[in-house]
Amino acid sequence: MKKSFFKTLSKINKALLPSFTKQQLDLAKANKLQMAIFGYKLWVTKNALD
Repeated sequence: MKKSFFKTLSKINKALLPSFTKQQLDLAKANKLQMAIFGYKLWVTKNALD
């Protein structure tokens, strides 16, 4: 149940949130909002893969 929830959430994130790797964002120069989005997407991806 938990894994399927995070997989669905990951698909929604992919459609709605920006991809910082495609934009070649330097994390040292990212603002707080960009870092929060990056951390959130990382957390969702980690839980979807477990």
